Amino acid sequence: MRVVAIAGSNRSGSTSTRLAKYIVAELRRQGVQADLYDLHQDPLPFYSPDEAHDDHAGLLRLKRMAAEADGIVLASPEYHGSISGVLKNALDHLGKEQFGGKPVLSATSSGGPVGISSLLQLQAMVRNLHGINCPEWISIGGEQRKLFEAEPEAYMPEHAALDRIHGALRCFLDLLRSVRGQGGV
Repeated sequence: MRVVAIAGSNRSGSTSTRLAKYIVAELRRQGVQADLYDLHQDPLPFYSPDEAHDDHAGLLRLKRMAAEADGIVLASPEYHGSISGVLKNALDHLGKEQFGGKPVLSATSSGGPVGISSLLQLQAMVRNLHGINCPEWISIGGEQRKLFEAEPEAYMPEHAALDRIHGALRCFLDLLRSVRGQGGV
């Protein structure tokens, strides 16, 4: 199985990017081929229907990674009740060719207790991209978010937020196996 995680922040040290890195590491520990596309490290041009950006190396790599993936993880900070502009821009560049029939796990990091508004918006976008929303999602906020302000090696394995993340990952992997077993992706 192959999964690509798209880290949708344009801030260094972003908790949503660290969350995405943690998810990728956990998937790899479970034998899944998982890769990260970090929009902070490799920004994309602004989407325009008038310009294809066929020569932009980062965009070509993101499109290839997403098209070759069996499942996708979308991670974003929550800004003003929505996902980041850089993740929305990346999703505008992508389409059914990359998402069609694939399980998608949504994850957010919010300054408040939870990032529900951005998760709901991500689920609507995934439906419009013809992806399959994982019934579980991940939202870290408040005290839980502080866990991801540290470097990954400092994470406490008994932390309740990690238990919820692992539960969502199990659900995502079950969905991924189910779709693949049905001749889906």
